[in-house]
This record gives sequence, C-alpha cells and structure tokens, in this order.
Amino acid sequence: MTHTSADAVRHYEKALEHLLFFREEVTTEARAAVRASPHSVMGNVLTAYLGLLGTEEKDAAEARTSFDAFRRGVRLTDVTPRERMHLAAASSWLDGDIHRAGRILGEISVANPRDALALAVGHQIDFFTGSAALLRDRVGGALSAWDEDDPHFGLLLGMYAFGLEEAGHYSRSEQVGLAAVERNARDVWGIHAVVHAYEMQGRFTEGIRYLDDRAGDWTDGNYLKVHNWWHYALYVLETGRTDQVLEVYDDAVHHEGSAGAAMELLDAASLLWRLYLADIDTGGRWAALADAWAGRQDGAYYVFNDMHAVMAYVGADRTSEAERLIRDREAWVRSTGPDVSNVAMTAEVGLPVSRALLAYGRQRYDEVVELLLPLRYRLHAFGGSHAQRDAVQRTLVEAALRAGRDDVARTLLSERTGLRPVSPYNWVARARLADHLGDTAQAAAARRRAKEQASTVLG
Repeated sequence: MTHTSADAVRHYEKALEHLLFFREEVTTEARAAVRASPHSVMGNVLTAYLGLLGTEEKDAAEARTSFDAFRRGVRLTDVTPRERMHLAAASSWLDGDIHRAGRILGEISVANPRDALALAVGHQIDFFTGSAALLRDRVGGALSAWDEDDPHFGLLLGMYAFGLEEAGHYSRSEQVGLAAVERNARDVWGIHAVVHAYEMQGRFTEGIRYLDDRAGDWTDGNYLKVHNWWHYALYVLETGRTDQVLEVYDDAVHHEGSAGAAMELLDAASLLWRLYLADIDTGGRWAALADAWAGRQDGAYYVFNDMHAVMAYVGADRTSEAERLIRDREAWVRSTGPDVSNVAMTAEVGLPVSRALLAYGRQRYDEVVELLLPLRYRLHAFGGSHAQRDAVQRTLVEAALRAGRDDVARTLLSERTGLRPVSPYNWVARARLADHLGDTAQAAAARRRAKEQASTVLG
C-alpha cells in the first residue's frame, strides 16, 4: 500500500470491514485513513468508491474533486500495478463510465481474487448495471482462491448468494445465503440475499419469519435497513393487508426523520407505486415523498433513481414536475457523450419507462403497453434487482388489463404464474382478466387460489 502508514492501514482495514458489513462507520474510518496518510493510494481510492456507491450525484461530484486533486500529486511510476488498476477503475467511474470501471475491477479480481475491495465494489457495480451473470460470476470466480477459514469468507458467500438469486438459482442462493448468515449473523447483504430468494419463490411466510427472527441483526446500524424493511413490506403486501404495509412504510421506509438518500427514497416510491397500481388510497404520503425528491434537485446521474422520482411525481399528481424531469433528461442525453454509461441507460430504458409511468398516471393505458412491452426483457440494463424492477413489470400488467389488451395480459399473467405460482397478486390479476372475458368459473377459481395463498401468509 503505497504512501500508507501503519496507522492508515489499520483505519483502511476497519473501513473495509465496515464496507463489507454495510456499517455506517465506513466513511469515518476511510477518512481517518486519508488523514493519517494524505497521499495513500488505496485510502484515496476507497474514499472515491464510497462517494460513488450511494448513487448520489452530489457525493460523486465531491469525490471527483477530491480525487482529481489527489491524482495530480501522484506519479504512476511510484505505485504498484494493482494500485494503478484501482486508480483507473475509480477514475473511470468518476468520469461516468461505470461499465469500464466494472471491467477493470474484474481484471483485478482475476489476478488478485482475494482483493476484497475489488470484489465488493465490482459486485455493487454489477447491481447498478443489472448484470445478473456478473453478479454471480465475479464473486463465484474468486471463491476457490479463498480459505474457508478466512473471517471474510462468509461475507463473500453473502455476495455470491445474491448473485445466484439474480441469475435464477434460487435454491442454491438460499443455501449459500443461509451459510453466510450462519457465519456472520449481522451480514445484512447475506440476509438480503436470502430474502430475495424467498421473494422470487413466493415463500412470503418464510420471508417474514426469517426477518422477524433476525430483527436484531438487520434493523439498525447499517445502510441496508430501509431496503430490508422494504422487502418485509413486499411480503406483507401479498397478504392484502395494506394497512400493515403502510405501517411499515411510516415506521421504517419513509417518515419525517428519513435521511432523504436516493436509495431510500426509491424504495419508498416503489412501495407506494405498487399500492397506486392497486388503487389504494395512501393519504398524503405521495405529496411528502414528491417533496423529498424535489428537494434533492438532482441532475442526470443515475436514471434508476430518476425513474422512481417520476413515480413520486405521478403518484402525487404533479405531472408537470414529471414532465420537466423527463425533458431535462432528454436534453442531457442529446448533449452528453456516449462514454458516460448513464446516457445509454437513460435513452434506451430509463426515458421510455418514465414516459410510460407518466402515461399511466394519465390513464393512457394503451400507450403504456406500447412503451413497456418492447422493453420487458431489457429492463435490467438500467440497474436494480428483479424484485425492484417488478414494479415496472406490474405497471405493464395493469396497463394491459385496463386497456383491454386481453392477449397481452393473458400472456404476461401466464408467464408470471408459471414462474411464481404462489403469489396472490398474480391470481387476483388472472381473476380480473377472466372477469373481463366473461369466464366466471375461472375467475372464481383464481380468486379462491389467491385467498388461500394470502391466508397461508397471514398464518
């Protein structure tokens, strides 16, 4: 570790551990490492990564300013080859090329598979870019180089479990995720992976029980607590108990004391949007959430966040703000070069989805179908998980039902119930389609199935 004192190394190692556990102390320790050794290559690299991992435009801009100043004082001939690669990865991401940063980190992991920072940051990049195969294989390819007695091996398993889930290996994901949490009870990313595996299999009762049993391990002191509460709310939503969903929302997802971080606001928007699709009155929550998004005054940085801001504006019936955001991003795409990853993510996926959300709010359901149907196999390109992107998939289902696009609705619902036969939402939607087609027997059978499944979740 070039230009790094023993004291700085100690702070760096603590920061790295906090990063792997998603602990809030990570920034404090990373900054302490840089204070102890202002010219530390890896200390400055880690601090730059932290400025990027929150997908916050302002944090990224501050990180770029600091990192540029640091880079001007570094002679590349003085640093190690691996440090040069980390410098290149951080610089690429700060310049907007998140895909190149991910590729460089992948090269580091091939040559140095026990570089935990390269694996952890690369894993999050794969999440932000929606690459299921890389989420699985970046970590999977490094596992055999690790000693299973290494204290961080379990945290690697937690990452691998999430990659397995996103790539569709649900049983294996559950197995690996449970093993990760067995090693480290407060491995919130491992807990998160197990929760995803249950979600994708429709095992809502087990998901609720799993989170309840481990509440002391994930509900405080980490950056993932709001997101895991969001998952809890998704489980409850399948029961039809929207009152309980709103209780979780108010207590843990978004309230007056919320930090206003983009990654928390998008969870709030995603949860309320599912209720919006079901015509559930959520009181003044949309207005408060739209205010929170507007107060951020975000520029074009990560379109997955932008899409959720549009949800909030549409849900609050503030369509002029949704239109303004969309126009701003259209202008930004026209004026920005293709080396910025978010340009393609915005143009090819984010903007069509945002336009569809706006059209849904205006009850132009045919338009929604026309916009989303060609995208449904490419939605991953603007990031997020299957569970997160399902809000968009449900928007397409609802639009097809409301537009009377019966063939499209039948196809979509056949796919959904085939993949996840245990889902009250899927069966209620099938009942609505059967109603429209005049098939009262099939509608009654679908509703019975939905009721039975919801009762099972309620226990």
